[in-house]
Amino acid sequence: MAHLTAVDHSVAELRHAVGWYAASGVRNVLAVRGDPPGDPTGPWVRHPEGLEHAEELVRLVRELGDFCVGVAAFPHGHPRSTDLETDADHLVRKVRAGADFAIAQLFLEPEHFLRLRDRMAARGCHVPLLPGVMPITTPRVLAKFGELAGVPVPRAIADRLLPLVDDPAGFRQAGVDVVTRLCERLIAEGVPALHFYTLNRSKATRQVVASLGL
Repeated sequence: MAHLTAVDHSVAELRHAVGWYAASGVRNVLAVRGDPPGDPTGPWVRHPEGLEHAEELVRLVRELGDFCVGVAAFPHGHPRSTDLETDADHLVRKVRAGADFAIAQLFLEPEHFLRLRDRMAARGCHVPLLPGVMPITTPRVLAKFGELAGVPVPRAIADRLLPLVDDPAGFRQAGVDVVTRLCERLIAEGVPALHFYTLNRSKATRQVVASLGL
């Protein structure tokens, strides 16, 4: 699956990239607007000849070939959205522009994802919504969660993991257990698939999958 962003690209450059995908036999594209280069939290500045929103990028990809297109979803709301309802409206627009599925940003409490799914269903939008899951293996990865998700680590999980920061093996096992329990709840709630953000830690991901009996 190609990962395509609108960052620092003109429409002509984006068309060229999508054409290269088609010529190379790539049929799956994750279309995201992307973060400002250098400072992900900085102001978004559109390329002078580029696109402003992810929905425009989705529409462009769909116009250029027979692609399966995915987009990003945000259980906690996109950092630039004013509220969760507005954020859900943005996601619906991406789907109506042609997205076939959405992959959620990180979360550690299933309710945030399930409420997003409910907001989408209430809007009559039923494309597959995939939860984004990241095995928590070290204190650094736990801190990375907060950075990527844009929210603090849930108190109950911090209380369980932080006392183990000087016990690497114990921390890793507890972190894998936390994520395994999260996945169990999601599966019980009928999610169509699990999307793992592995951060190149495939062993921990395989451990979670094995614990789930998948």
